[in-house]
Amino acid sequence: MSSLEDLPAAASVLLEHAKGTSTLLFEGPMGAGKTTLIKEVCKQLGVQENVSSPTFALVNEYETGSGNLIYHFDFYRIQEEREALDIGALEYFDSGQLCLVEWPSMIPNLLPEHYLLVVLQPSNNGEERTMTINHI
Repeated sequence: MSSLEDLPAAASVLLEHAKGTSTLLFEGPMGAGKTTLIKEVCKQLGVQENVSSPTFALVNEYETGSGNLIYHFDFYRIQEEREALDIGALEYFDSGQLCLVEWPSMIPNLLPEHYLLVVLQPSNNGEERTMTINHI
């Protein structure tokens, strides 16, 4: 993904790679575009409601155009994994619904066995991003 103009194509590629995977982890520095990419993924899945980072709520729930649920997590502000357990993170991960997780490095012991890792890295000028996708 080079720039915002490439965002729809990048989200499409990501969704193609994600087939059969219910948990997508998004890593990258602050401002790398994690939430922006998640917004586009949700748009392509037919989410009509506002998609925003659940920084303080920890999890937002969206409904796709086909009636499936998407759970969007942001663990940036948690102090310990117990906070993720307290909101039922493991139950969400086991639900079979699509889980989009920002800052998964904050909950390393709670991650499911299989997931898709999406790493976003801004360029030196801050205008472009690279996206790396790994199946784990």
